[in-house]
Amino acid sequence: MKRILLFTVLVSVLVSCSAKKQIEQAISHGNYDQAISEALRKLEHNKDKKRKQAYVVMLKDAYKKVLEEDLARIAHLKQDGNPELYKTIYESYADLEARQNAIKRVMPLKINGKNINFTFRDYSEALVDYRYKTSDFLMDKGLNLLDTEDKLNAREAYSLFDYIDNINPGFENVKSLMHEAHEAGMDYVLVSVKNETHQIIPERLEADLLNYNTYGLNQFWTTYHATTDNSINYDFAIELQLKRINISPERINERQLLREKQIVDGWEYVLDDNGNVAKDSLGNDIKVDKIINVRARFFEVLQTKSSQVIADVVYIDSKLNQIIDTYTIDSGFTFENLFGHYRGDRRALNRDDRNLLRRGEVHFPSDEQMVYDFGEDLKLKLKNIISTYRLNS
Repeated sequence: MKRILLFTVLVSVLVSCSAKKQIEQAISHGNYDQAISEALRKLEHNKDKKRKQAYVVMLKDAYKKVLEEDLARIAHLKQDGNPELYKTIYESYADLEARQNAIKRVMPLKINGKNINFTFRDYSEALVDYRYKTSDFLMDKGLNLLDTEDKLNAREAYSLFDYIDNINPGFENVKSLMHEAHEAGMDYVLVSVKNETHQIIPERLEADLLNYNTYGLNQFWTTYHATTDNSINYDFAIELQLKRINISPERINERQLLREKQIVDGWEYVLDDNGNVAKDSLGNDIKVDKIINVRARFFEVLQTKSSQVIADVVYIDSKLNQIIDTYTIDSGFTFENLFGHYRGDRRALNRDDRNLLRRGEVHFPSDEQMVYDFGEDLKLKLKNIISTYRLNS
């Protein structure tokens, strides 16, 4: 027990020394926020313990150094006077505010019973000032990008408007501008099925293949349509080109199996050497099971019919009328029905045989149904291609 306790104490000391060394190294390398974060984590519990005083000292040291560094940096950025730097200045003030609030949460901090003071400032006025300066500048920049009627610029404008909305909710008409930029930056893709097999495919299959409402394929900057919207100039097209449909003949394969076993079929008397019924020690007639051999021929019948479709998924740049990419997919469906019948003594059959007897021959699906049934697999493969492919404007 003493050994376990000694080992636990030793591990705790080593972990503590390691943590202190890491914080010291972070400070020496100028990674002040890392040092502050680690020191605060150590001071979350039992902060007044003597062994925690080293973390208080390191926290104060790191905070003093990063505060001086950040204030000097902000002063330099302000002196530059470049509106492009408003965002950086605002975020620097936000970092100063967040850092000192994190330290306030563990206050008061003491060393040898004496309170340790930290330099805290009120940044609220500077935060408001540069929040609005940043918002005004980014708003103008976003509007200029939006006016270019370029999709990539519209997406950048959306990012700027989204940032404004995060730091300054409700600023001017930023919400409506975000919506406008999103619409302007959207790629619209028309998906269609093209039958090049010279075979008739079921109308409901084509409709089902283009049922993208349940696919969840729409991405933030990409919207897929299965039917043409004449008010939209489509950026891309995806054609599911059915190249070949193969449907096998209806097949019935039968194999014959011989079943044979010994079973109990009633009982019979045991006779003695004189041909009389033998008696047991109590004078009762002796009876034994009557064992007989039974046989049957079991016929296992398999009905099969299969269908296969080979198709190309073709990506087209609608503006340039050029093929971007082509993927070939192979999909299929197999109908199977297994059943059985027999001749002979049913008692010779095993459990699997009897289960197959409960099933019977069924009508083969029509060619149309076979075509439709491979549609589910085809949809999954088409969905996988669309969901993993990324279109670029």
